[in-house]
Amino acid sequence: MPARCADLLATANVSAALVPVIEYQRLTRDVYAVPDVCVGSRREVRSVVLVSRKDDIKEIRSVALDESSRTSATLIKILFREFIGHEPQWETYSPDLSRMLSSHDAALVIGDPAMTFDRTGINVWDLASLWNHFTGLGFVFAMWMVRAEAREALGGIDFAVARDEGLSNLDDIATEYSKVLGLQHSELKLYLQQNISFHIDDEMQAGLDLYFKLAQRHKLIDTVRPLKTVQP
Repeated sequence: MPARCADLLATANVSAALVPVIEYQRLTRDVYAVPDVCVGSRREVRSVVLVSRKDDIKEIRSVALDESSRTSATLIKILFREFIGHEPQWETYSPDLSRMLSSHDAALVIGDPAMTFDRTGINVWDLASLWNHFTGLGFVFAMWMVRAEAREALGGIDFAVARDEGLSNLDDIATEYSKVLGLQHSELKLYLQQNISFHIDDEMQAGLDLYFKLAQRHKLIDTVRPLKTVQP
């Protein structure tokens, strides 16, 4: 889980990890981000969604948050406070959609569970789509981060080459995960090609900068630290 990766990095159990981006601002130990390698989305991400039986998002008064998430949990709070105009009650749950919706108006779900649940009779709002609707920008969900003391040792690892190797093997990846998730190969390949962005260009960077700024405005982080990156 992304949240678990952040904890492992914070406690020095790993030297580098793919971490929710909000944790860059929260980690007390010095960390560096790997530039231009991310998990993000320009328009619709599909795997980070708000689910509700309410027809109007403005009617939502309570939200169950997936414990796997930290960036998305912060994002949904920003969306409600900054753009939708009211604050629901929040409670953290393990990703069990039926249990989450049994006691809350809506549920935030990420990852595989967000792509495989039965959508019959419920409404789904894509968080990257909501962010883009209100800001016109893309969104960065996670980045590779490196502990300061390991920066030199890990400097020889080319994360961008590893990313590109993965992108060159999308057919194999989609085939493998179609068996695991029960989704069509074509659907998974489209997800990796069109829904997920693995690069940070100017638009994605602007989205990341605004996200940090709004997180501080709404007291979800204390300060905004400039993003320090590992130099290739």
